[in-house]
Order: sequence, then C-alpha cells, then structure tokens
Amino acid sequence: MNIKSQKDFFSGLLFITVGTAFAIGATNYTVGTGARMGPGYFPLLLGVLMAVLGVAITFNAMVFETPDGDKIGSWAWKPLFFIIAANLVFGLMLGGLPSFSIPAMGLIVGIYALTFIASLAGEEFNLKAVAVLATILALMSYVAFILLLKLQFPVWPTFITG
Repeated sequence: MNIKSQKDFFSGLLFITVGTAFAIGATNYTVGTGARMGPGYFPLLLGVLMAVLGVAITFNAMVFETPDGDKIGSWAWKPLFFIIAANLVFGLMLGGLPSFSIPAMGLIVGIYALTFIASLAGEEFNLKAVAVLATILALMSYVAFILLLKLQFPVWPTFITG
C-alpha cells in the first residue's frame, strides 16, 4: 500500500506513539472502574483514544488521495528552537536550579519570560502586543492557579519574598 499523504501518515504515527506511551504509563497507577475511577483511568482512556485516532488518521493517509500528496516540508528550526527554549526557561524560572545557585523566579516572571521567548518564534515581533499578552497571561494564571486552585508554588522571585 502506498502513502498518499505524508503529513497525515506521520501525524497518525505520532498520535499512535504518544497515545500508546500514555496508555502504558497509566497502567502504573490504579485504573479502577467506571464507577470508581482511579488516578490512571483518565490517562489510560485518553491514551487509547489518541492511539485509535492515530490509527484512523494513518489509515486515511494510505487510502485517500490528496492533490499534491501532502509532502512534508523542511523543518521549521527557528520556531522549534524558541518554543522548546521558552518551555525550558519557564520551568527554570518557576522552580530555579539550586544545584547551580539559580533561585526560583516565580510564576509571574516565568510567564513573562515564556511569552517573550515564544513570541520570537514568529515572523514578526511586536513588543507592545507581547507585553500586553504576557500581562494578561500572568494575571489569569495567578487568578486560576493561586487564587482559585490554591496551588503552592512561588509567585514572585525568592529574593523579593524572602
């Protein structure tokens, strides 16, 4: 059988791989039953559904013809780098790295760093728009995670809060 859409074929394989990994990982937790769900129930269910969706997408890519074959283009290295870097910097800002004497900078500074770094992945950069977006994200994250969910992690840098 021929691959008729490369994009769909490899997307389907990615869905199958990630879904299977989540389903296997969920079995390390108590799954429970539909009436008494354990902590592994939801990830197992989502993993299986994701893998089934991947099978459907992969099958579709091998059966139905697309006009240009949906070839996979070249890698977008710039967005890939900046999006991964933004997430790594956010994690570093949120928790710090005590082994290298890097203090935790907290949620607010982490979100600003994440937003500014991730915005560099695009074709154009508008400082004012990114600053507004970062402020809105920081405020909404503070309200959602700190006020409503009452999660316990640093909000501000440790040298400010003590």
